[in-house]
Amino acid sequence: MKICIFGAGAIGGYMGAKLAQAGADVSLVARGPHLAAMKEKGLTLIEEDADPVTVPVTVSDDPDDLGPQDYVIVTLKAHSVPPVVDKMQPLLGDHSTVVSGVNGVPWWYFHKIGGPLEGTRLASVDPGNAQWDGFGPDRVLGCVVYPAAEVSEPGTIKHIEGNRFSLGEPDGSKSDRALALSKALSAAGLKAPVRPKLRDEIWVKLWGNLSFNPISALTHATLDVLCTDPGTRALARAMMVEAQQIAEHLGVKFPIDVDRRIDGGAAVGAHRTSMLQDLDAGRPMEIDALVGSVQELGRVTGVATPSIDAVLALVTLRARTAGLY
Repeated sequence: MKICIFGAGAIGGYMGAKLAQAGADVSLVARGPHLAAMKEKGLTLIEEDADPVTVPVTVSDDPDDLGPQDYVIVTLKAHSVPPVVDKMQPLLGDHSTVVSGVNGVPWWYFHKIGGPLEGTRLASVDPGNAQWDGFGPDRVLGCVVYPAAEVSEPGTIKHIEGNRFSLGEPDGSKSDRALALSKALSAAGLKAPVRPKLRDEIWVKLWGNLSFNPISALTHATLDVLCTDPGTRALARAMMVEAQQIAEHLGVKFPIDVDRRIDGGAAVGAHRTSMLQDLDAGRPMEIDALVGSVQELGRVTGVATPSIDAVLALVTLRARTAGLY
């Protein structure tokens, strides 16, 4: 089984290091100083209180060097994927599976969902249908990413918490390809359950990202503060209620209620969300996949989203004025 991780930053690097340690045939696509460091010294993983472990890895910035793969696991930021679909083509053979480990509403959301919205395309996450046409929705295997990690220095990944990568077919089946990848990830010490209703998990994670991320970018508040301050908690709750109405219209069932989800965010403590980290670091902000996509789904389903609309307008302008949108 040949596995390529396209976008071997924090999460992709963590997964790649674990697979390499387990002896899997894994390659990584990366760039810049991180790529140079991995080529020169290998990939170092720091986990909890364990000693750092360095493994040699096959890594390149050119997919032509790597050739067709059984699985291409995409761990880029959502807005970074459409522009590189053409570049990824050398990795795709007749039977390759594209594993979409990207935050937000996935571009394939309406593939094999059934009903009147079957095949609906989402411009906010797949402008110009780049992924729908360039990968083909039948190639896709969904993935919800839970670990937290960071590139502490080029060539070094620091794992912070979590080791679960939930997998799911768009049609909910427990396919051979999903089970085979689950087995490979499990052999590397990762949790990789195959879920019959992955869209439910997508929404529970998105619930927090949709609200906490833009509010934190606008206020520079950490999770413990924005989830307990009466004003920002109320705003996050309003956004999440709108999102829940959209999701339930699409057949999603939430295993917890809104207030428990917000309390869970508060319990994380003084955490700076990824969108706030990107703003501070001068990196493009993941606004369309986390917020714009939910607004678009509101339009698709006929659900009003006044709170989401307002916050999206503010955070988009904030990103534009910083040159990060």
